[in-house]
Amino acid sequence: MQENEKFLYKYLNNASPTGFEASGQQLWLDYIKPFVDQHFTDSYGTAVGVVNPDAPFKVVIEAHADEISWFVNYITPEGYIYVRRNGGSDHMIAPSMRVNIHTDEKIIPGVFGWPAIHVRKGDKEDKPSLENIFIDVGARSKEEVEKMGIHVGCVATFKDELIDLNGKFFAGRALDNRVGGYMIAQVLKKIHDAGKKLPFALYVVNAVQEEIGLRGAQMIAAKIKPNVAVITDVCHDTTAPMYNKITSGEQVAGAGPVLTYGASVHKKLLDLIIGAANKRKIPFQRAAASRGTGTDTDAFAYSNDGVPSALISLPLKYMHTTVETASKKDIDSVIDLITGFLEDLDPDYNFKYID
Repeated sequence: MQENEKFLYKYLNNASPTGFEASGQQLWLDYIKPFVDQHFTDSYGTAVGVVNPDAPFKVVIEAHADEISWFVNYITPEGYIYVRRNGGSDHMIAPSMRVNIHTDEKIIPGVFGWPAIHVRKGDKEDKPSLENIFIDVGARSKEEVEKMGIHVGCVATFKDELIDLNGKFFAGRALDNRVGGYMIAQVLKKIHDAGKKLPFALYVVNAVQEEIGLRGAQMIAAKIKPNVAVITDVCHDTTAPMYNKITSGEQVAGAGPVLTYGASVHKKLLDLIIGAANKRKIPFQRAAASRGTGTDTDAFAYSNDGVPSALISLPLKYMHTTVETASKKDIDSVIDLITGFLEDLDPDYNFKYID
């Protein structure tokens, strides 16, 4: 296994729930430090590597580091744990899943229990909901749970790891969007290994708290005050069963990065990215956002005095599950596209629509 793939597995398998991203951010920073001139973090844990920091024109490439999870919300007298969402966690997939509960001292294993099929009520049986899913940690009382170090506010993450599917795909939890952190790290590595001298300052940003409203991006955009921002995130592969292409468009894992059109996406910047793709014969797909993109693109676009921003998405199957699945070919194409865009970018380019 190559060093970059070792990093991918290590980084993806590490838990990094929203609001508790520090361990993953440290892994990411340790990996990128050889490729940057400076690095820093902000008060909430967004991590940034900087190349050519003295240049006046500032370009951001960004991903988000956090993953969805659960908060311990109530412990019953019998020792069962009820939860609430931390981000968009899916109650439908929870029953029978294994979890790790993160306490101040250690990680406690648990399981989402569920009644046996024998005792459920046929066609009228209860379906999983936030009101009835619960975690069992092998305790028989609230006091026993608390002696383990578990309390209200502890975070629980699904226990699952990255796997290879047919040599063509990666599948696992939290590809949304730590695979983005991996991709922007590889952009940095490619630029460093090529000895490329950029005519602008490059800020490589791994933001926190995207899953609860783009919060990390909002904070770091105000700190950096970039001139341009290119965001990478994930979108839905709509060819998988049970998706509606009429409402969601058609995006295919394996057919290339998805470039989004929308109000927060700066058209002139998007055209430069398309030009970089065409120049290098990198296949890409298109999508449309009716209002915001729902990604950190919106946070950067509407920050400060307005920042020309664009979104490069990785088509993903089964988002917000433990088997999120992405094409290896697409991952490489996103890396190549961002790198190519940076190689072509002229800091004197006029991004104004009207002079």
